[in-house]
Amino acid sequence: MDGGYFTIKQELLARLREPAPGYIQMLTGPRQVGKTTLLLEIAEAMGERAIYLAADSPEAALPDWWPYRWQAALQLARRAPGVLLIDEVHGLSDWSHLLKVAYDEIKREKLPLQIVVSGSSSLRLGGGARESMAGRFERLNLRHWTARDLVQGFDFPPEIAAMTAVRYGAFPGGVSLLATPARWKAFVRDAIIDPAIGNDILMMQPVRRPALLRQVFAICIAHPCEIISLQKIAGSLTDAGNLATIADYLALLNDAYLVAALPKFASSEVRRRATPPKLVPLTNAFLAIASDAPPPTPEADPQRWGHWLENACLARACNDDHTVTYWREENLEVDMVVEGESGKWAIEVKGGSYTYRDLLGLCEFRQRNPEYRPLVIGDEAHRDVAEKAGIDFVDWRGYLLDGLEGLG
Repeated sequence: MDGGYFTIKQELLARLREPAPGYIQMLTGPRQVGKTTLLLEIAEAMGERAIYLAADSPEAALPDWWPYRWQAALQLARRAPGVLLIDEVHGLSDWSHLLKVAYDEIKREKLPLQIVVSGSSSLRLGGGARESMAGRFERLNLRHWTARDLVQGFDFPPEIAAMTAVRYGAFPGGVSLLATPARWKAFVRDAIIDPAIGNDILMMQPVRRPALLRQVFAICIAHPCEIISLQKIAGSLTDAGNLATIADYLALLNDAYLVAALPKFASSEVRRRATPPKLVPLTNAFLAIASDAPPPTPEADPQRWGHWLENACLARACNDDHTVTYWREENLEVDMVVEGESGKWAIEVKGGSYTYRDLLGLCEFRQRNPEYRPLVIGDEAHRDVAEKAGIDFVDWRGYLLDGLEGLG
């Protein structure tokens, strides 16, 4: 299951109320979106019935650390129902094997112990779980925060929350620093980007050239929503890198919740893979740190605002766990083609005024693919252009707050 902080919290609490032992609950997601906070809130609410462990702490590397903590959890469960919360579980050596043995033990003894683990990388946790823990876990993916999360978590007025999501992203830990841009940028670099690239990705699998990986990431955040071939990316690198390496690094950046490389919409998977990707940083916080200029506003810098708004909207679709592609034929283009629980959509994002001619790509795609519902995301002042063309319209603020849910 994917969702925002408050949705995932409600779902996790509901699962912990189920008869124990249930499945291991595996909480994944980007850095700084509230995984540790959520586990600590659960530990506090459950009091003596909960054991919280930080597996990335220095003492967790000691050989007797896990056996001692596991025995404490067993003793807890033999007295009364309890929950074991393991934060950054991948800090444990051979963590998936340890959890498999632990889970099998509580199932065998029918002990009322629930287990929740967290980690910052989908590949690090997902791969280990698939290999050793098949049938023993359920996954909850805590996505990047949305404008709606800012409303719920910090009482932002909805319009301010949507504007903030475009200009700064929505990392909860950075909200208090928004008034001091230098400190906010340092927070994003030091607490999110550097650990994600320097720790999470490097622990997923061996990376022979970390400096090259950082260069690929820098290119991605400097070219939001641009369709760029792997050859062009290679030509922009200081150090030479072959196309297979660049493709692998883009996949790693996606697994670390940093960048999505969207394929072109096509009828076959082979054709999709053969096309240049559209680069989408998964939060606009990354756009903000890539430039010395202040984040744009629609009044002061409408062209740059349009690029940032498009990226925020595409990132929202990706973070909502939809299948997202783009479409382009000659001079006609559709910003994103979306498939998911909310249906099938062909979507154009317009940051300012536009004419019917700007919707020709959307109209052509609709003719070729009538099963996809066309939609314009834009400013309310320009709703009439889309509606006169027989195309659905949603204000960009509403979309960033609530996504495609509720559009029917």
